[in-house]
Amino acid sequence: MTDDLLHDMLYFCLIAGVVLVAFLVSFRITIARLKQKNYFLNRDRERYAETMYASKDGYFAFIYPDERIKDPRRSVRERCSRRLAVMLNLKNGNQSSFDDVLAMFTDNDSVKIKKYLALMQDEGIPFDDIFMLKNIKRSINIFGARINGTDGNLYCDMLWFRDLSDDMLKIGALENEKTELIRKLQNLECLINHVNFPLWLRDEKLNVVMANQKYKELNNLKAGDNAAVNDKWENCARNLAQKAQTTNREQKQDVNLVVSGQAKQFEITETPFLTDGKLNRIATVGVLEDVTALDEIKRSFKIHQNAHLEVLSALGTAFAIFNTHQKLIFSNKAFLNLWGLPTNFADTNPSYGEFLDIIRENRRLPEVTDFRSYKNDEEKMFTSLIESKEDLLHIPDGRTFRRVVAPHPNGLIFAFEDVSDRLAATRMANELVSVQQNILDNVRDAVIIFGTDQKVKYFNRSYQKFWKVEDGTAPTMLSLNEVLEMQKPLLSVTENWDALKQTMINHLLNICSRFRLQRKDGAVVEVIPVILSDESLMITYVLN
Repeated sequence: MTDDLLHDMLYFCLIAGVVLVAFLVSFRITIARLKQKNYFLNRDRERYAETMYASKDGYFAFIYPDERIKDPRRSVRERCSRRLAVMLNLKNGNQSSFDDVLAMFTDNDSVKIKKYLALMQDEGIPFDDIFMLKNIKRSINIFGARINGTDGNLYCDMLWFRDLSDDMLKIGALENEKTELIRKLQNLECLINHVNFPLWLRDEKLNVVMANQKYKELNNLKAGDNAAVNDKWENCARNLAQKAQTTNREQKQDVNLVVSGQAKQFEITETPFLTDGKLNRIATVGVLEDVTALDEIKRSFKIHQNAHLEVLSALGTAFAIFNTHQKLIFSNKAFLNLWGLPTNFADTNPSYGEFLDIIRENRRLPEVTDFRSYKNDEEKMFTSLIESKEDLLHIPDGRTFRRVVAPHPNGLIFAFEDVSDRLAATRMANELVSVQQNILDNVRDAVIIFGTDQKVKYFNRSYQKFWKVEDGTAPTMLSLNEVLEMQKPLLSVTENWDALKQTMINHLLNICSRFRLQRKDGAVVEVIPVILSDESLMITYVLN
């Protein structure tokens, strides 16, 4: 072999070795890239699979072989998700077949699902319906859809399963809440429609957005129409509503309207309130009340009150009226004279406290140790007195005033009367009675006196001893008939007591003549009746 041939063979081997090395390096690089691509493909597939597994919906897939290539997987593969296996409590888990899934539904729903699936597999028609599980009454929503690639290749038919039990419970609760709200709204509508005066609601722009039946009748509005009419009272009400919205305070105003041919007086009220609790959104509620009768009552009351005051002015009893603010609003001449007040005293409407201060300075106020406490107690009557009160005021000059304080529509009315003479007369009368009683008690004979009403007025000690009347059974205020019944046990027994009693009454009252009685102890009693100057009957019993 020549040197040239050997050189050429070595050169060729060298070239072949370099090419082989380059090929091997390129192959290794290609393999590495394919492994990397395969890694990312597998990772993305696992991510998509785990993402689907994490869904709250379960699925069942019918995966078809790829028609674009010679796919060795010629049959349709079924795949059940883990979520579906848990949702339906499938014994075989995610290895369950579609027949296992159908077995969990009622017979009718199972047949219905098969029909839906057949239509989807044959014609690609999706479906969405709700079915019931047969063992546990739960609602399952099944959504079926065909999945195709962008190249038109059929990938699979997917059935998505969603448990609607919780949703159905929420929907049921919402339906019940809706029904209850509708009922409350209907009750509220009935309530406001049966209010016997117009009632309306304005929004923050002062437009009437809701009104009751009376409002619509007054404005001749049709059912369902809430628009307000451009009427006199509506313009007034809108102005009031604007003022109420600006001041955030209730506003009222009287307005005269002609309703059914009759002139009446109404009171419009607009009351503001915060919409949604926001200070910049103030709406109002309006009311139109018929106050015609109330106005007539007020006028009638004013007339009667004036007449009443005129009567009080003409009476000799001292009267004064202090209002709820304790200001003097009425006093008659007798009041000024009784307390020694000037004629212009009432012109400045003095308070009750000022009145007490003045009469104290004039030494007309009853002597008290703590005037401030007395004054506070007097002023408390304006907030605590609920019924009339009567007392006596003992004036330092020796007079006694009877005072009556009573509630009045405007405050308190005070009536004062000088009862000094009356009390003196009463004391004299009581002293006279006491003297008469002492005289009777010192008379030896038994004496009893009856008034014109035939009731016992007086009796002496001798009477008690004579007829053996105990102190606890003294015949005070008894009638003549009852006194005679008390005497019966001590008198001689007669066959006809009623006839004897009637005879005695006749002699005492009609004839007023003496007669005699016999007691059981044999004593004879002479009964002597006498008519006194005040037409009282005095009976004296004397033993013979």
